[in-house]
Amino acid sequence: MRLVAEILVGLLAALHVYILVMEMFLWTTPRVRASFGTTAEFAEETKVLAANQGLYNGFLAAGLIWGLVTSDPVGQAAKIFFAVCVVVAGLYGAATASRRILFAQAVPGAITLAAVLLAG
Repeated sequence: MRLVAEILVGLLAALHVYILVMEMFLWTTPRVRASFGTTAEFAEETKVLAANQGLYNGFLAAGLIWGLVTSDPVGQAAKIFFAVCVVVAGLYGAATASRRILFAQAVPGAITLAAVLLAG
């Protein structure tokens, strides 16, 4: 179970690196605009805000990676803390921005959190 948990933490970190790239560097591209359902005008007007949001997603990824490379008990605590942060961010995003965030962020975070807790 520990291996499964470690793989899920790595995948969750990779997901947040991907979100960082989309929000910080690709926000105004047609593909990312389609993913987020924004117009070119809106994307241009909000690119600084999106970059800031992307940076926060990078912090989530960094914390998850830190948990992977740090020995226990600190590594385990970091994985739990940052997975909880992902779930909370996903729930807030789903409640305030788009229900799709529930499935793109909160559910993967919750599955990862459960695996980390079960792996102990």
